Amino acid sequence: MDKIQAPKGTKDMLPKDAYKWQYVENKFRELSKEYGIREIRTPIFEHTELFKRGVGETTDVVQKEMYTFLDKGERSITLKPEGTAPSVRAFIENSLFNDAQPTKLYYFTPCFRYEKMQKGRLRQFNQFGIEIFGSKEASIDAEVISLAMRALDEFGIEGLTLNINSLGCPDCRAKYNKALMDFLKENYDNLCDTCKSRYEKNPMRILDCKEKSCKEITKNAPVILDYICEDCSNHFEEVKTYLNAMDINFEIDPKIVRGLDYYTRTVFEIINKDITVCGGGRYDGLISEIGGPETPAVGFGLGLERLLLTLEEEGIEIPEPNTIDLFIGSMGDLARVKAFALTYKLRKLGIKSDCDHMKKSVKAQMKYANKIGAAFTLILGDDEIVNGTGKIKRMSDGETFDIKLDSLEEIVSLVK
Repeated sequence: MDKIQAPKGTKDMLPKDAYKWQYVENKFRELSKEYGIREIRTPIFEHTELFKRGVGETTDVVQKEMYTFLDKGERSITLKPEGTAPSVRAFIENSLFNDAQPTKLYYFTPCFRYEKMQKGRLRQFNQFGIEIFGSKEASIDAEVISLAMRALDEFGIEGLTLNINSLGCPDCRAKYNKALMDFLKENYDNLCDTCKSRYEKNPMRILDCKEKSCKEITKNAPVILDYICEDCSNHFEEVKTYLNAMDINFEIDPKIVRGLDYYTRTVFEIINKDITVCGGGRYDGLISEIGGPETPAVGFGLGLERLLLTLEEEGIEIPEPNTIDLFIGSMGDLARVKAFALTYKLRKLGIKSDCDHMKKSVKAQMKYANKIGAAFTLILGDDEIVNGTGKIKRMSDGETFDIKLDSLEEIVSLVK
């Protein structure tokens, strides 16, 4: 019988790598607390209509990449391909707009996209995201960008490039779309079938096409910064002012459109060696589009697998924590029971402890203790049980310490 393997595009997170994920997640949690941002968790699947309306029917995500199915009630359900639209749905459904504004949220979530397999891309991936609802001020755009840049900087990633752009408001987009359609008209027949379907509905999406022929056609396309209105231009200038106030370097890239339709005004990407590590922007119309009140919003998403890959490629080592403080080995049945009970008591006192559950020889137990990274070991036998004493060995240098088995405080102070 053939063995069952994980589906293509998915990857196991093994115990040997768990500390890396925990380190990264804890860093984001601590930073979010500093910014007054609180956690939200949304369901792993949503009604398909949420993503069609929120993400946009002409995006690659909706047209090509979503995992969509009918449930037993014949309802169209989609595994969430991104975290923003579900957060917006939760914001509306739970009337968070009635709370003090702005509402600041962060999340860790699995996302699902049926994408071509390539470096840094999986079909199930994990995303860290920030969503801030309720403020139209440019300062909040800059704050969101600053958190992303600060996190990546504190991980030790060097050579990052922050690219920013403005997509303007719907009025700006209408003017730009007309100019873009005029530009693309003479090359319409050379566009891919997907981009032909986007030409009338949403021509800006053509700029995001990955087909080589379409990229060649659009390389000299007009840029939206030439079409944004005075209000959007002023907002963009304010964003730059706030970034400069924080000494955050940036470059203006008028070709950034992002892959989702809901973005307005500020958009940004953080690049490391041609790989987009983080991206986001403002989406002032999304909440009303999904059925909520007119509410400005801004946020970003960051793929955790891609971040961990970047850290690995940059040679940045995540500190590996001590797994076990004390391993208690044993010889004989009485000693095994004593080791088991002592392990239980020490765990209750906050000591990461373990004991033998395989009836291995003492030599094999010591090898096991070494493999699991135990900082200290204690071997119990008949003499130790009779005398109520033992010797704790520090594994780093072999030094031993005499202890009394009934003096838990003494053991704790020694191994913690």
